[in-house]
Amino acid sequence: MIVKINNKDEKFYEYMGKFFGSRLVEKQTNDRIYDDDKKEWYLYIEEENINAFASVQNKVIKNVYCYKDKYLEEILKYIKKEGKISYSILTRQYIEIYKKCGFKISDNKTYKNFVTVYEK
Repeated sequence: MIVKINNKDEKFYEYMGKFFGSRLVEKQTNDRIYDDDKKEWYLYIEEENINAFASVQNKVIKNVYCYKDKYLEEILKYIKKEGKISYSILTRQYIEIYKKCGFKISDNKTYKNFVTVYEK
């Protein structure tokens, strides 16, 4: 089930607290996860476990993480249905998922661990 929340939601830190500052998540994604105000978070929750998440702010995807690819794929497709996403600079780790979800990838070599993702 996909749930959309922000950092003002009463269950937000219960769900997301373990990801902020997690070295395991940082190592996997080469990105740090922050709970910035005005981010909308899309969580794939199954039996109270977070299997994937993505954050969006001002039509830019900011953070992504998944336990299994299929969960992030569902979140990205859900986000696309909600409205046009402008370019987003995302971790290279999930490049095949971005492509599978129909995003255009610009790999301009500016970023070692990241790619620029656009809607087609």
